[in-house]
Amino acid sequence: MKTLTTTEDLQAFCETAAQYPYVTVDTEFLRERTYYSKLCLIQLAFAGDGESDAVLVDPLADGISLEPLYTLFRDENVVKVFHAARQDLEIFWVDAGVFPKPLFDTQVAAMVCGFGDQAGYETLVRKIVKLGVDKTSRFTDWSRRPLSEAQKTYALADVTHLRNIYEFLAAELEKSGRSHWVAEELQVLTDPATYDIQPEDAWKRVKTRTSSGKFLAVVRELAAFRETYAQTNNVPRNRVFKDDALVELASTKPRNPGDLGGSRLLLREARKGAIAEGILAAVAKGADCPPEDHPRMDRSKEKLQVNPALADLLRVLLKAKTEAEGVAAKLIAPSADLDAIAAGLRDVPALSGWRREVFGADALRLCEGKIGLAAKGQAVQVVEL
Repeated sequence: MKTLTTTEDLQAFCETAAQYPYVTVDTEFLRERTYYSKLCLIQLAFAGDGESDAVLVDPLADGISLEPLYTLFRDENVVKVFHAARQDLEIFWVDAGVFPKPLFDTQVAAMVCGFGDQAGYETLVRKIVKLGVDKTSRFTDWSRRPLSEAQKTYALADVTHLRNIYEFLAAELEKSGRSHWVAEELQVLTDPATYDIQPEDAWKRVKTRTSSGKFLAVVRELAAFRETYAQTNNVPRNRVFKDDALVELASTKPRNPGDLGGSRLLLREARKGAIAEGILAAVAKGADCPPEDHPRMDRSKEKLQVNPALADLLRVLLKAKTEAEGVAAKLIAPSADLDAIAAGLRDVPALSGWRREVFGADALRLCEGKIGLAAKGQAVQVVEL
């Protein structure tokens, strides 16, 4: 198997790959000790049936530039095929501000083709390629060099089998006329907002039972400081301080370094230096925030008047539709969306796009009393009223 360590070799491979209709892509990375993923290996393969059409790219090699790969990513004549692409795409977006286009995600396509919720790569290899996958190198340090032959074999298999999976799923989508379903799902993956985390919004991910605006103002400032510090220093946010410590700090509102010493949950490293200073400044800023600027938690869905009988009927309708179409139910509508529809909300993903074709249109008709549901043997049928 070939490992590319120079820009010239990468460019030669990418120029060859550009002559084919698609290229499969995967990455190996580390993120345990950093805020941003550290790219350690890239696997690529173009259409073919052997390892001779696949390579490993070492992004850690001295002097190598990934620009030839990014040029290939921008070539809209070549489909870029990934499996569960989100983390891979985040790496390339952060590194170069580029998204591979056109994009095909076999995990999304598999859900549309009836392989269940978030089908894993190993499952698709077993069901479509009829082979097993050696996962002994899954938990490995991909930043260490040299890579072992076992690591290389494991990594390369992630793109060689992906060719067969892609060709099978693409054919199934063409046959069923569902290619536009996948295209709709992939829009969020190529939206910069998916990956650009704004520190001022970080508080929304912190779970707390307290909805006091004064309390949440401190939570907001602490979360914003933590996010900014983590991004600037490229360390995991939990290495700055964890969520439970953040909530504790918002409750106790320490005013000086001595107060920080009384925290039960704050890491020792956070009780001094730049982190301690940032915590105290954030607490002071949040505590002094005027009431009109206090954040408010979105409680709108908690106040919904859900019609429980209608919600149950919608669940039955969804089950009938997904079984008939061979689509994962969670891909169309999670339980919370069904409750929202039953409460009268209409700004719900299940009521737009391809989901409306499969489920949403009849869901609205059910809510309006225009159709009913009837059991016939083991099946549930829609009945016009």
